[in-house]
Amino acid sequence: MSVRIALGAVGAALVLAAGAAASAPPVGPLPAGPTQHITTQRGQLVALALPHAANGRAWRLARAVNPKVLVEVSEADVGANVVIVYKATGRGSVTVSYGLTRGETAHAYAAQRFAVSVQ
Repeated sequence: MSVRIALGAVGAALVLAAGAAASAPPVGPLPAGPTQHITTQRGQLVALALPHAANGRAWRLARAVNPKVLVEVSEADVGANVVIVYKATGRGSVTVSYGLTRGETAHAYAAQRFAVSVQ
């Protein structure tokens, strides 16, 4: 009987933890913003720089990135920028879009796009 109670408690804890770990809502429609075009070779690293945000705003990845073309490998604060580094994993083209949001809301105040072509 105590094994059933223990398993029930573990199951309840997992359900509660899954709800607590829910992700932020996706970034909504992006306003017009600059698009930088980058061409690179497979296996190379690509660094994308975004200016630091103020007033409780943060840059969030707005759309999924095809992992067959680019995979994020690191992120760091460098001077006045946030630098996100991707590795070019395969040939193709992908647009990496970031939206400037206040916290984890869907509304984007600004956008930056990076059109990356991997040869």
